[in-house]
Amino acid sequence: MSFHKYITKFFEEVDERKLASVIDYTLLKVDADDGVVMSYVENVRRYGFRCLVLSPYQAIKLLDSGVRDICIASIVGFPNGYTTRDVKVFEAEKLFSSGVNEVDIVMNIQAFKSRNYSYVYEEIRSVVEVAKKYNGVVKVIIEAPLLSDEEKIKAVDIVAKAGADYVKTSTGFLGGGATLHDVYILWKAADGRVKIKAAGGIRSALDAISMLLIGADIIGTSSAVKIVDEYKKIRGR
Repeated sequence: MSFHKYITKFFEEVDERKLASVIDYTLLKVDADDGVVMSYVENVRRYGFRCLVLSPYQAIKLLDSGVRDICIASIVGFPNGYTTRDVKVFEAEKLFSSGVNEVDIVMNIQAFKSRNYSYVYEEIRSVVEVAKKYNGVVKVIIEAPLLSDEEKIKAVDIVAKAGADYVKTSTGFLGGGATLHDVYILWKAADGRVKIKAAGGIRSALDAISMLLIGADIIGTSSAVKIVDEYKKIRGR
């Protein structure tokens, strides 16, 4: 099947609501105030985005205000990943116990690059165990732009064996964002053992569609509204 036919089939089967349902709407700007957060909440409700990703402070504050009708995710060890395992476990426990549904945790890149794979595994596994107590979801950011293809394959294997739900391409803060090449490598290495989240630099409908067609299960982006609005115009329905 040609790429054109894949795109045509995608347009036929995926409407704007379905596209929105696989997008994590992300707000991690350091200057985002309460008003901005609430505008994102309303967009999640209006468009039906999969989840709203916020800083720990804003996520817990929002939950404490009584917002419980949408999926709320937050971050652990973000963005560098080099906090210790105990710190990451503490962060995860605090977030899940406060009502957060999902966490995106940054893998310890320094430990991984040093081939201390047992440490990386145990750290991820420890956060997964916390998540299980709350029926939470764990997405592990491996910062793919900083890894060789062989390292990406190894990282996926560790994430899958540790029991995480998703392996995520990147934070978007370090070394670049998601690429089609990286998403394909992760998808192939995962072989159904763990799902794929593409994030970092995804700003257009074509970016999102391409990532999903090449192997991503979900997308992370701060441009979610723009993407869905653009997709609606392209689809012409």
